[in-house]
Amino acid sequence: MRITRCKTEYEHNPIGIDVLAPRFFWRLESDERGAKQQAYQVLVSSSRDKLERGEADSWDSGKVESRSSVHVVYAGQPLQSEREYWWKVRVWDNRDHVSEWSEPSYWTMGLLSRGEWKAKWIGRKAQLGPGTAPDLQPSPYLRKSFAVRSALRRAVVYATALGVFRLTVNGDEVGHLFAPGWTDYDTRVQVHAYDITASLQQGENAFGVILGDGWYAGTVGFLGNRVYGERPFLLLQASIEYEDGSRELVVSDGSWQTTEGPIRYSDMIMGESYDARLEMDEWDRPNFNAVSWEAPDIRSGYNGQLTAAMEPPIRITQTVKPISVRRMETGSYIFDMGQNMVGWTEVSVNGARGTRITLSHAEILNPDGTLYLDNLRLAVQQDHYVLKGEGEERYEPHFTFHGFRYVELIGYPGEPDLTTITGKVIHSDTPVTGSLETSNPMINQLYANITWGQRGNFLSVPTDCPQRDERLGWTGDAQIFARTASYNMDVSRFFTKFMWDMIDCQQPSGAFTDVAPDAGWIRHKMWNTRLNWFAPDNAGWGDAGVIIPWTLYLMYGDIRILETHYEAMARWVDYLKHNSNELIRPDYANYGDWLSIQADTPNEVLATAYFAYSTKLMGMIAGALNKTEDQLRYEALSGDIAEAFRNEFVSNEGVIKGDTQTVYVLALQFGLLTEELKAKAICRLTDNISERGDRLSTGFLGVGYLLPALTDSGELGVAYKLLTQEAFPSWMYSIKHGATTIWERWDGWTEENGFQTPSMNSFNHYSLGSVGEWMFRYMAGIEADRTEPGFRHVLIKPRPGGQLTHVKASYESLYGSIHVAWELIDGGELRLEIEVPANTTATVHVPGSSVRVDGNDASAPGDGCELLGEQAEGFQFRVGSGRFVFSSTFVPLAAGV
Repeated sequence: MRITRCKTEYEHNPIGIDVLAPRFFWRLESDERGAKQQAYQVLVSSSRDKLERGEADSWDSGKVESRSSVHVVYAGQPLQSEREYWWKVRVWDNRDHVSEWSEPSYWTMGLLSRGEWKAKWIGRKAQLGPGTAPDLQPSPYLRKSFAVRSALRRAVVYATALGVFRLTVNGDEVGHLFAPGWTDYDTRVQVHAYDITASLQQGENAFGVILGDGWYAGTVGFLGNRVYGERPFLLLQASIEYEDGSRELVVSDGSWQTTEGPIRYSDMIMGESYDARLEMDEWDRPNFNAVSWEAPDIRSGYNGQLTAAMEPPIRITQTVKPISVRRMETGSYIFDMGQNMVGWTEVSVNGARGTRITLSHAEILNPDGTLYLDNLRLAVQQDHYVLKGEGEERYEPHFTFHGFRYVELIGYPGEPDLTTITGKVIHSDTPVTGSLETSNPMINQLYANITWGQRGNFLSVPTDCPQRDERLGWTGDAQIFARTASYNMDVSRFFTKFMWDMIDCQQPSGAFTDVAPDAGWIRHKMWNTRLNWFAPDNAGWGDAGVIIPWTLYLMYGDIRILETHYEAMARWVDYLKHNSNELIRPDYANYGDWLSIQADTPNEVLATAYFAYSTKLMGMIAGALNKTEDQLRYEALSGDIAEAFRNEFVSNEGVIKGDTQTVYVLALQFGLLTEELKAKAICRLTDNISERGDRLSTGFLGVGYLLPALTDSGELGVAYKLLTQEAFPSWMYSIKHGATTIWERWDGWTEENGFQTPSMNSFNHYSLGSVGEWMFRYMAGIEADRTEPGFRHVLIKPRPGGQLTHVKASYESLYGSIHVAWELIDGGELRLEIEVPANTTATVHVPGSSVRVDGNDASAPGDGCELLGEQAEGFQFRVGSGRFVFSSTFVPLAAGV
């Protein structure tokens, strides 16, 4: 048994955390089938030297009889601020053989109390200089020189901002993009910690910081700018430790110096203007002459929480080169990047001093080949650069981002080529965990579109779109996509942070807001009567406060997120109950099944269904937390709501009020019907689909459950028809017309009508991509077991169909890689190959008859595999870890299904 990939709080060697009982994770590898851990021992020491000597002065767990290799909670000495802790683990396998110790890992604690902060919030007084636009302001530059003695042991800098910041140490950039991320600044800001030991030198050193308005003082959606504050501010504290045990602090205070520079403005939504003639060479290095710089402005009175960063950092994760360039009649050039993406463009240029070039970005083109900008509303996806005229110059923006496939280069001196610009892809760096490939190229493109949509919209919060003046963290979009997202990428930390965003803006009544962070959305709705969306408890949006924690528990086995937010979730369900009429949720103006197509689901039906679902989940959550009394209460309540739903909305013939696909899908998936009514509802649903020419009509909330409801109801063929449908409306329709991301609307563009209303028409919006969950869970057959969550026990049940001849998928769970590949071979044979990671087990359903395992008869399947039984649709096995190959006689669904 080999131990790999040790992590603390989902990270490898994290710096500056503030979790007082951190959790440990490790993976096990073995060449043997059925390998399991039966016990572990964790040692934690205050130094690496002590750990290597076996001195566990912080914690020695002893030999613990347990299979747990994830979420193992530290239970040692109280952890101290800024201390470094080293740990290692060994395990005993199911034969009681002990492994080697893992390689040492470490974590460091951050500043655990407000009193340890000696730094002050510093910024620059508001100054509008040449080249600024109305309501936009130059980015402040700040610097601080300081001396370092010899024999340095360790140096860590803790930094955050009201706004966003870029930090350099002696001219070298430290950290990542858009730090500290978006939170409800009135409640909390995240603190990032960086080890800068290697960046310091004996003698003179310098910190350099550029501040951006970010979400704090810049434009936030269509809510305007300066929603939280007028100007950005920095809070920085560096702790420098020497070998002799002494310690020095360098803090942000009145001794710093500040000025403005070449960034005339840089706004998340309004773009950037940069004048290279104003650059200050080596301004962030030691010995720079800053005599003309000013003292900073000091801000007082910040009362929010300073919490260690929870979210993964935002980074440039990929570069993209254009696939074509075309000269326009106006003299500008339009580049096609070949992919709708999120980030910005770097340009290489050589020209005269004072020449001004502009990079304009758009997702799609007008019929005449010009950029389609109408859907941006008030957003300005343009970056301006003024040349300094000193040979080849390279420019990319600092505190803005765009959603685009096409780039127009305006005012360029000379003739550009495909090497002139480079696209920089940015997003929260959530590691890729899923892969999926089929025999159908269009399904493969659909999966690519889903992942690109997630990549573009997971940027500190799960935004709705990356291009227009919105980019808000809509909770309904997030909850319907959460399962898909967690298959595609490791979103454990990302959604952990987003849950705090939701909690921070939960209303005193218990209602969750529609967007998180709230950013004044509630206030905006109160005065903007045009919206007519007054309720703070929109069905499917507020329910994200229950659905997302449950999803993290299911996919990662994270019991702590349920414990942490249990009371908030309970308050939400209590709110729904108290604001219902005999358990029927009211019909007020809300979002409903947002952007459904040619169907109008009644709000009260949808809202009551989600009320029942959140309550049902609360019963399961209470059960997971061993809150038996609460579990029974929520189970009874969810049953009562289901009965009220049936009495109010469902006829004896199984017709549900509204008679839309979504009302049947939600009733089926949320368990609201009796067996008799369920059979009738399935018929109504399939008839509806058939009458539409095998086409869907569901919107944001219905689409994620559509194919699962059909499949669970025995209508796999109908599910595949919808998946592969190429006529409008369908997933494949947009792909046929060149989509490389998921569109916001089914009818964002049609052959018949062209573009939909520009007031709301994003071409990069992940919600309708929630079908990705079905592709993993049903088509490939990789499913979590809620009785052993986090894929400690894996349910593998592929559903061949849709004229597919093969599907190959993998999922990188916390325990290791789960692989499933099925292939239909001429002559009526199905070949299913699976791989299950060490320390896990799986239940495998093999469709077909005459099943063999690794060439053996199903009744004697061989080592590590047990036949559980034969069912109508195939055979069921229980396997341990390892690789297994199954084969069966299998008749695929009829052609065209």
